[in-house]
Amino acid sequence: MSSITLRAVEKWFGSTQVIKGVDLEIKDAEFIVFVGPSGCGKSTLLRMIAGLEETSRGEILIEDRDVTAQPPSARGLAMVFQSYALYPHMTVRENVGFPLKSAGLPKAEIDAKVGDAARILKLDDYMERRPKDLSGGQRQRVAIGRSIVRDPTAFLFDEPLSNLDAALRVEMRYEIAKLHQTLKSTMIYVTHDQVEAMTLADRIVVLEFGKIAQVGTPRELYEKPANLFVAQFIGSPSMNIIPATAATAFDLPEQTVSVGMRPEHIDIVAAADGKITGTVDLLEYLGADTYVICSCGDAGQITVRTPGSIALKPGDTVGLSVPTHLLHAFDSAGVALRQEE
Repeated sequence: MSSITLRAVEKWFGSTQVIKGVDLEIKDAEFIVFVGPSGCGKSTLLRMIAGLEETSRGEILIEDRDVTAQPPSARGLAMVFQSYALYPHMTVRENVGFPLKSAGLPKAEIDAKVGDAARILKLDDYMERRPKDLSGGQRQRVAIGRSIVRDPTAFLFDEPLSNLDAALRVEMRYEIAKLHQTLKSTMIYVTHDQVEAMTLADRIVVLEFGKIAQVGTPRELYEKPANLFVAQFIGSPSMNIIPATAATAFDLPEQTVSVGMRPEHIDIVAAADGKITGTVDLLEYLGADTYVICSCGDAGQITVRTPGSIALKPGDTVGLSVPTHLLHAFDSAGVALRQEE
């Protein structure tokens, strides 16, 4: 079992509290993603689990063993950083096998483990190359391979794809997802990119100012955000938020103060048939999709995701309609109100 438990975990830097009482149960073989804006505490929380940051209060348990006061070496975890941290004078084979050589393992065992890691990560053709002869994605695979050979209790990834270009990020996202399927290991992954979070995670932990805003599967966070922060952070383009006073045509819970509607749930109809009327300001053509940005009076600016072939132009007057069951209602504190309430 490779479960990880956080109990009322806090982190203080002097008089500043950056982690504010986090409780979390991570199951064996689960892929958990910490996501949130810069400064929310996601990397600090990961480093606390790794033992690289001291825990000010609370407990961290790995496999039901309290490791709160233990050093990183005693926790059995492997960490992959944004920086590859490869030894430039060593070959790929030597870089991957270095942790085992340092631990004094026999050469035959090192060769076997390095060979297994190379096969999993498709590095067989690069084993005699040095880091300078590799692409960014290949270097990151080498860094991951160095973690695999240690057979860790869990893998911790701290924004590992941030240094890669867009195409390589997509490729490496696929590689990490396949790696999780192959190894069936517990993985905790930190990113500010909600697309990475949605595509990789079994469950996502959304952090806001050192607290957990919501924990759930990607589908749960998308369909049932707990509050305004999660609603606007998850989804691309972001959810449109309008005041309830501009949404009187919709049937909403009594305490509704603001209303959320996802761009992909909005239909563009004739002005006379819409629940909201607006004027097209801008069209952003992306090929398969076009984002239609409309000025809608008291409702403000609303973005609509439409098929790329839509025939509209700036200045057109349009109606906007959304099925009531796809609306999101929020009270004065920004907490979601469910339709059944």
